[in-house]
Amino acid sequence: MSFIKKIGVTNLLMLMLCFAIIIFAEYQFLSGNKLEAIFMGLWCPTLLGVLIYFRLVNNGK
Repeated sequence: MSFIKKIGVTNLLMLMLCFAIIIFAEYQFLSGNKLEAIFMGLWCPTLLGVLIYFRLVNNGK
């Protein structure tokens, strides 16, 4: 429980969402939909970048 309190519930949900996106993108890639897999795979770094941005904004206050 201390791990969840340390990173926060919202951050944990975002990380789980990114993990799910990576798994789904891998499935798409292996099933032959390479362009869709690349498109889905680019969502994860975007979400992580937004997460980092919001953490930096909150730490600055």
